[in-house]
Amino acid sequence: MSRHTTFRYCLDPTVEQQAVLSRHIGAARFAFNQSLRMVRTALTHRKNDPDIEVPWTGFDLINTFNAWKKTEDAGRVFTVDAGGVAETVVTGLAWRNQVCQQVFEEAAVDCGKALKAWSDSRCGKRKARRVGFPRFKRKTEAVPSFRLRNKHHKNGKPAIRIGEVCARSVTLPGIGTIEVHDDTRRLRRMLANDRAKILFATISHRAGRWWVALNVEAADLHPAHRYPSSADGDRGDWVGVDRGLSTFLVAATGDGREIARVTDPPKALAAGMRRQRRLAKSLSRKQKGSSNRKQAAAKLCRHHHHVANTRKHFLHQVSNELVKTHDRIVIEDLNIAGMLRNHHLARAISDAGWAGFARMLGYKHAWRGGDLAIADRWFPSSKLCSSCGAVDDRLTLASRVYACSCGLSIDRDLNAAVNLAHWADEQGDRDRSPDPQAGGRATNARRQERAGRHLRDGETGLNDAGTDVHAAPAV
Repeated sequence: MSRHTTFRYCLDPTVEQQAVLSRHIGAARFAFNQSLRMVRTALTHRKNDPDIEVPWTGFDLINTFNAWKKTEDAGRVFTVDAGGVAETVVTGLAWRNQVCQQVFEEAAVDCGKALKAWSDSRCGKRKARRVGFPRFKRKTEAVPSFRLRNKHHKNGKPAIRIGEVCARSVTLPGIGTIEVHDDTRRLRRMLANDRAKILFATISHRAGRWWVALNVEAADLHPAHRYPSSADGDRGDWVGVDRGLSTFLVAATGDGREIARVTDPPKALAAGMRRQRRLAKSLSRKQKGSSNRKQAAAKLCRHHHHVANTRKHFLHQVSNELVKTHDRIVIEDLNIAGMLRNHHLARAISDAGWAGFARMLGYKHAWRGGDLAIADRWFPSSKLCSSCGAVDDRLTLASRVYACSCGLSIDRDLNAAVNLAHWADEQGDRDRSPDPQAGGRATNARRQERAGRHLRDGETGLNDAGTDVHAAPAV
C-alpha cells in the first residue's frame, strides 16, 4: 500500500447523534484553544524565567493537556449537604468523559502543527507565504470539524468500520453507528480484499449537512490502469498543456498537433453570482442572533458549496481524460497568487481553478506511473515563437493570435502548448519535476493527512502526534 486516498460521504445522523457530533466539535475547539493558551502562558512566563519549558510539539501538548484536564484548574464540582458542608465530587473537566478522548489529542496535534508552521515561516524554512502566530478558534468558524484515529482493539477489530450494521453506515469510536447517504460499496470491497486500510476519519459540518472524510491507505492501481513500463525513449511524446480563461485548456505535442481543447468551462462562480448577491443581501438584512439569520446563512453556505462542487466535478473530468490518454504531460508553474492581484481578472482566475487542476494532474499521474514535468515560472511560453524561437515582448493579453515575422500565424494558446512540449523535450529527464507525493485520490475528498497508531493501548506515540521534534522559538 503506497498511495493515500480519501472517501467522503454525507451523513444522515439522528437528532441525538447531531447533538453528540456538535459536542465533539466543541470539545475539539476547546482543546485547541486551551493548548494554545498554555503555550502563550508558558511563553509569557519564560520571559522572567528562561528555565520554563514550553510545550511546542503535538506530543508535548497532548501530555500537557491530559495532565491539565484532571486538575482543579480545569474545574471542580461541589455538592453541599443539608448541614451546609461542601464536598468536592469531580476535579477537572466534568464533561471530559462525554466525548472521545482522541478529539482532545488530535486538536492538540493541530495546535502543534500550527506552531511549527509559524516557526518555520519565521525562520525561512517554510516555502509558502508567511503565516502568523496561531489564533484562537471561534465558535462560528467556517468549517467546524474534529478528527478520530482508527485504533485497533485488542481483538483486532478496528474502531472505524464501514457497513457493519447496514451497507450505508459508518461506525465511529465514542459515537456509534451513523447512516450515510452515499453508497459505500467501493470502499467496503477494498477493505474486504485487504487493499485498503482506514487511517482516520474527519467529521465536519458544512452547508447544513454532516460529512465524514475517511483517509485511506490503499494499494496501487491495477496494472491494467497503469501506463505500460518501457524505456524512456519508447514512451509517448510530451504533451504541453496551456491553461487559460476563455479557453480553459489546450494540449498539443511538440510537432504542433493539437490533442485537446476545452473551450466551454462551467464558470460556476460567474453563473451563480446573481444568486449569491441576492442571498448575501438577504443575509445582511436579518437581525444578528435571530433564527432567520441562521437560515439565510445556511442558504448562502449551500450555494457556495454547490459552486465549489460544480467546479471540482469539471476539473476531475478534464484531468481524468488527460491522464487516461497521455503518459507524459508538462504544465507551467503559474504565479497564481500574483495574478490574483489583478483586480480585473482575479474573479475569473479564481473561478478557473488552475491550482486544483494542477494538483489533480500531479497525484493522478503518479498513481498511473506517468511523468509530469513543470516548466519554469519565467519560461515565455506564450511570447515564444514555436517555429523560429523568437520572443515577442509586445504580445498583450488581447492578442489571441500569435503572428511572427518568420511567417507563422497560430493560435496563441496552441503556440504556448507547443512551446511547453518543446521545453520538456529539451530538458529531458534532467530537470523533470514530477510530483513527489501522490497525495491521494479526491473521491469526494477534502483533506489528505497522515496519522499513525498507538504504541500500546492507551499510549500515544510520536507517530500518533504526527509531529517532528521541534523546539520552541527563543524569546
